[in-house]
Amino acid sequence: MPYVAGAESEHHAVHQWVRISPDTPFPLSFTVQKGLCLFLNNKLLFVADSTASYRLNLSDYVRGLVPVDGKYLLTVWHPEQPPVVSAFRSAEPVNQLQQQQDGQIAYKIHARETINLNAFTIFMLLIGLLYGSLRSNYPGDFSSLFNLSSFFRVSSLQEGFLAKPISSWSSILFVLVFSLSLSLLIAAIHTGVQYVQLLNQFFPVSTADITTRILFYTVLIFSFILLKYLFLKMMGFIFGLEDIVQLQYQEFVRTILFLGIFMPVIVLIYLAFNASMPGIILLISNLAVALLLGITIVRVFATVNTKAPVQNLHLFSYLCATEVIPLAIILKLIVFNF
Repeated sequence: MPYVAGAESEHHAVHQWVRISPDTPFPLSFTVQKGLCLFLNNKLLFVADSTASYRLNLSDYVRGLVPVDGKYLLTVWHPEQPPVVSAFRSAEPVNQLQQQQDGQIAYKIHARETINLNAFTIFMLLIGLLYGSLRSNYPGDFSSLFNLSSFFRVSSLQEGFLAKPISSWSSILFVLVFSLSLSLLIAAIHTGVQYVQLLNQFFPVSTADITTRILFYTVLIFSFILLKYLFLKMMGFIFGLEDIVQLQYQEFVRTILFLGIFMPVIVLIYLAFNASMPGIILLISNLAVALLLGITIVRVFATVNTKAPVQNLHLFSYLCATEVIPLAIILKLIVFNF
């Protein structure tokens, strides 16, 4: 419905043509309900993650948009109730430094100044309980998996559940706990930078809802590990290297589970020092994820080399297609996306 000053409306969307110049600040301040969205020429530019006061400079968002007679269509929409348009006011111009600090992004989710870390603490306690439970209920599998001497022996891949990974309840539980540990670290990284462009574009999860983010990443990582075996089987069939698949997947699972036990330590460092030195902690967290993935790839190459020389161009191409390229994509999504 078009906006009419002083008129009441039951519509959930209100439209208004506004004249905006990219070179002239158009500051706007408003206090709105959680879930309210702003659109410019039908392009989403803001989502309120809580009922609070906000401010935007609309001139930052007009680049790339086509005006109609020099005007842009501003839309205020709320999914559940009519928006309170009277709450919108012209604000003082926002200086350039403040704009850089707030982040000039096309798809914006307002981040809270302080982050509630209770969710991280609760999940850390849960991970500790799960690892303790696995050690009590599956001592043989736990010992073979986290024994340092076994980690450097290829023959240990035929011991315990590693002989047939993801074929028993214990193996599934170990993978699930690893997924939760890694998702906790990734959520900490992404919460610290407040915005992850590509992931939020397809899966818009508010930074305020840390629990949802952690659970979402857990399911994503767990599914990736399970589906990787099917991916390897398919690629092994295409390359004619089916004999390599089992050994490759065994080493992949063993390495990520072994290194995954150190992920909660990195999260503890994050909880302890992120407030005082966020830049350094973000770097440490990113390096931890990169090392986890990088060491896993190196271990897979080394283990496969014991069965067939990786200098073989055909085998090397297969490993690049199944390990290196997916690694580059994952690092881009998680570590180098901000």
